[in-house]
Amino acid sequence: MTARSRGAARSRAARPGAEGRAGRGRRPVTVARLVVRTFSEVCVTVGTLIVLFVVYVLFWTGVRADSAMDGEIGALQDRWSTGPLATASPDGAAGQPGGTGKRPRYENGKSFAVMYIPRFGADWSKPVLEGTGTDVLKKGLGHYDRTARLGGTGNFAVAGHRRTYGDPFKDFPELRPGDAVVLTDGTTWYTYRIDRRPYTTVPTDIGVIDPVPRKSGYNGPGRYLTLTTCEPEWGHSHRLIVWAHLDSTQPVERGRPSALTG
Repeated sequence: MTARSRGAARSRAARPGAEGRAGRGRRPVTVARLVVRTFSEVCVTVGTLIVLFVVYVLFWTGVRADSAMDGEIGALQDRWSTGPLATASPDGAAGQPGGTGKRPRYENGKSFAVMYIPRFGADWSKPVLEGTGTDVLKKGLGHYDRTARLGGTGNFAVAGHRRTYGDPFKDFPELRPGDAVVLTDGTTWYTYRIDRRPYTTVPTDIGVIDPVPRKSGYNGPGRYLTLTTCEPEWGHSHRLIVWAHLDSTQPVERGRPSALTG
């Protein structure tokens, strides 16, 4: 056997051991790659879920809420157009010409009025429903059930989402003294005027919806409106409050009030 043949034989004999050592050296690299690949896939999946959740919160809940609110307003207008409503005074007695007695109680979860706030835009309008439960506030604004009736003596208090479900009170901090808040129940237009800038408080401060809210600046009984929403914009640790007084009323037969047409 020549020297060259002997070298080739030794090379072939050594090759399996070398391949084994190379194979043993590659195993940790393969495991590490598997771990990195798995972690990357988990991150991508979680990121996708987060994006989908954000789209749901910011977009889809808004689409559904807008549709629900439009449906509530449409149902109210249909109801109002089918026949005359009792024209009793807001406090319950038949106080207007043609009054037929007490109005029916607001039914929990049902809409009974439409609110307009010109500060939020000429086309801003939201239904007002009885109650402030989660399901109610997905369809519009909610009336605190133990507060005054619309236009009545006392404090007519209404809550709404700042964000999600149509963002009805997104621009709440923009409200200013003198701004109009107009509502109708199908027979009468009620125009309230805001008296102070939004006030910040905590959720446990339920005195803000008292018949005469102590921190509102009002000194005695009157016909008041309170609006409440969450603060900060994407949180709920505090509440923003505005108070308003009833400035004027007029029958719907006379057309829209000047606060909406001027």
